[in-house]
Order: sequence, then C-alpha cells, then structure tokens
Amino acid sequence: MNFYPFHIGDYLSHTSHLTDEEDLTYRRMIDLYYQTEEPFTDTAKLARKVRSSFEIVGSLLHEFFVFEDDAWHNKRADVEIAKYKAMKDGGRKGASIRWHKGSDTPPIPLPNHPPMPTKNQEPRTKNHIKTIPTPEGVSSDLWNDFLVYRKRLKAPVTDRVLARLVKEAELAKMPLSDVLETIIFKGWRSFEASWVQQMAQKASEMPLGSDKQIEEAYRVECNADPRLARFNSYFEMKKFILDQRDKKRKVA
Repeated sequence: MNFYPFHIGDYLSHTSHLTDEEDLTYRRMIDLYYQTEEPFTDTAKLARKVRSSFEIVGSLLHEFFVFEDDAWHNKRADVEIAKYKAMKDGGRKGASIRWHKGSDTPPIPLPNHPPMPTKNQEPRTKNHIKTIPTPEGVSSDLWNDFLVYRKRLKAPVTDRVLARLVKEAELAKMPLSDVLETIIFKGWRSFEASWVQQMAQKASEMPLGSDKQIEEAYRVECNADPRLARFNSYFEMKKFILDQRDKKRKVA
C-alpha cells in the first residue's frame, strides 16, 4: 500500500506518552507495515529497518501489536490492508468482465475469498481450540499458570506457538520451564532467544551515572584513554559510548 488513512486525534491519544525517538520509531514501523502488507516476524531485523534500537522496537511491539501465528500483527492495519485488497480484487474483477464483454473468451479467474458464515455454518469459537497437553520437563502447575496468563492476553496456545517456544528455548540454551516463567514474570506475549542475549549484554554493560563511571566505561568498552578524548562534555562521551553499544547489538 502506498496510502493509508491516518487519524491524527486517535494517534495522539494513544502515543502522547512516547518519547521523540519512540514516536519516530513507531511511525516508521507503521509505514513499513502498510508498505509490505505483512506482519513482523524478526525483531532484530525490524530494528535495523526502522533505524532504531532493539529495546525500543521490542517495547513498541508489546504495546501496540499482538503476537499471533508466529508474527506481530497490528489489528487496525490488518483491517485497512484487508479493505485495500478487497477493493483491489473488486476492481480487477470488474475490469476483467468489461474487457471480455461480448467475447467468447471467459474472464480471467480471480482468487476465491472464503464465504461468509451463514446460519447453517457457524463460525469457529473458543470451544474449538485444541487443548495442548503439558510439555515434557514442565510442571503441570507452571503450564496451567502459563495457559491462564495467555488466556488473559486473549492469545491461545496452539501447537505452532508451543513449537516456536521450544525452538527459541533451544536457541537461548534455556529449559522450556525457564522460558515460560520468564514470559509470565516479564509480562511478555512471547519469547525470542535474542531478547535474552540482549538483556545479558545490557546487564554486563558498565554504569554511566557519574563522570567517573563514564570515563571508566570509555576506557574499558572503547579501549581508549578518556584523557585524550576530544569531547566537549561528558554528555558527548556518554552518547558516544551508547552509540557504540547500539552498533555492537546490531552486529550481534
């Protein structure tokens, strides 16, 4: 899509608490979502595309998007994209009929859309959702807590969701039980191994609360002598250190 409706009032009411950097990142994420007409699947790759940090993108995904079917969806954008595709297909169908009017050649077949539910065809309800048994290595109490937590988020646990969690747990070299506990206590909708790696890397970074700490971090992390640095203030030195950390995270 090259165009989408933008409601200024709604946007401001939902994003007034964001910082300037978060606001810019969110706008870029929304633009990319409409442009590709696809949900987001890779947080680290998304952060590079919108030219922002992994932490900011992850926070915005949890606040404004919903994780379903192994991807981050924006419900409002999905509705607009569906309308756009329906209108596009309708225009193609009308053009095909007009082009072949009076001709013996049949119109070009178009993709079929699923029929609307009728009285004799009830839509699927929550009662149709398959109950997933307790995975191996996970206590029944923890699994029940996880199911209740996901139900509160209106995000049912499917075979695909569980398979994704198992895969990410293996990549993070963590037991599945630890992954489930982390999701619950961190308030996450899902889990990615890269999130744990980023958290571990951030925890190992030196503090930058005082001028002395900034000098020490510059000496250790940048492998340079702060006495020879050409910065106009400690603020500039601190910003340089933070920029270097962001670069290392993107490479990782």
